[in-house]
Amino acid sequence: MITVRTFVAIALLLISCACTVGPEYKRPPATVPGQYRGVPQNPSNEPTGEPLAEMQWSAVFQDEALQNLIKEALTNNYDVRIAAARILEAGAVLGITRANQLPSVDAVGSLGNTRTQPYPGNSTAGALSIQASWILDFWGQYRRATQAARANLLATEYGQKVVFVTLISGLASAYFQLREFDSELEFSNQMVVADKDILRINTIKFKGGEAAITDQYQAELLVEQAEAQVITLQQSIEQTENQISILLGRNPGPITRGLELTAQPHLPDVPTGLPSAILERRPDVRQAEESLVAANANVGVAKAAFFPQIALTGAFGVQSSSLTSFLSGPTTAAWTVAGQAAQPIFQGGRITSNYRLAWAQRDEAELVYKQTVQQAFEDVSNALVGYNQSRQYRLKIQEQTATYKETARLADVRFLGGYTSFLEVLVTQQQYFTSELALTQAWFSELNYYVQLYQSLGGGWQQ
Repeated sequence: MITVRTFVAIALLLISCACTVGPEYKRPPATVPGQYRGVPQNPSNEPTGEPLAEMQWSAVFQDEALQNLIKEALTNNYDVRIAAARILEAGAVLGITRANQLPSVDAVGSLGNTRTQPYPGNSTAGALSIQASWILDFWGQYRRATQAARANLLATEYGQKVVFVTLISGLASAYFQLREFDSELEFSNQMVVADKDILRINTIKFKGGEAAITDQYQAELLVEQAEAQVITLQQSIEQTENQISILLGRNPGPITRGLELTAQPHLPDVPTGLPSAILERRPDVRQAEESLVAANANVGVAKAAFFPQIALTGAFGVQSSSLTSFLSGPTTAAWTVAGQAAQPIFQGGRITSNYRLAWAQRDEAELVYKQTVQQAFEDVSNALVGYNQSRQYRLKIQEQTATYKETARLADVRFLGGYTSFLEVLVTQQQYFTSELALTQAWFSELNYYVQLYQSLGGGWQQ
């Protein structure tokens, strides 16, 4: 008969000989470019200073009104709150999975009363036992499962960072677009006033016989064009305010404004840092890697199923034929210890298929990780090229708009002096109006690419 001491010695021996099956994780190699496409080729022209991705979002977006909106969104946005709840869920799953490595102990008690007939009297009997069971993690099945659960928790945490980055960038873009619409609306209202003044002059000239009716009609067209633009912009402004309100976790409503679109601080030349840093900076890349870590650990879980499962059980209990003797004695005590090994023999291919499935999922996770890394480099390159080109485009449109403005002013002077027809005023005024709107849109495009560059570099989630 095996004694308790011998049983414990065997258990400790088994634990000391335990191993962990399955592949150890190694980060897959990734082809990292020497520099981002879009960075100036001349080293002397490369921007210096703190990389944009390492700057806090409050230093990147310096509009105080926008900063207040971001702070509110990070607190009240439902996607952020859902992501936080998912972290709690993943933490609970990790606790459940880790508990499988530990023994389980249960207490069982019973109390019964027996009455016999036709003989008078009754008897009471009680029993109390402590039962313990422990499945030895000899092959590392539960340890691998715990590794996978811990990696899933980290992936969920990085998923929350993805939500942070997406929220900050989405809110900043929506805010800049709102300020674009505000600027266009202000200019359109000014054009309505100016065009109505032109219409008034043409109406007076027509009634005085100094101008044709077509001049009055053309002036009316200018007013109608500007008024139609005002209506469209008012619609866009309210819809954008609604979009921002939802990001803030509010019901649709008005949004507080800060700096004008053209007054938003932003770096003319952006230091991007080393491309290799994106493997650590981008939360979606880190999330994909942790998912790969979990899938790699699950291969070990599936492989451990091929080997025997070793279970240890033990019980200690006391029993008495009456309640009084149970509390004060005498009682009968008994204990048992046992070990059991179960080896799968035939499962219809289930274990083999699960193992193949784990490997396929692991290979898929590796491909997703590599794809995410590659996508990150593309995002940075596109944002960098877009920001540099949109900035140059905005400067050209700015020069063009200044020229159209002066041309429209001179045409108006010539018309009032009787040196030209109103058609020249009509054409130049429409050109100026269109160019001014294009300039405002170019400002938004430049700032929007600035936001995209900050997001693609992985900035914003550490604050």
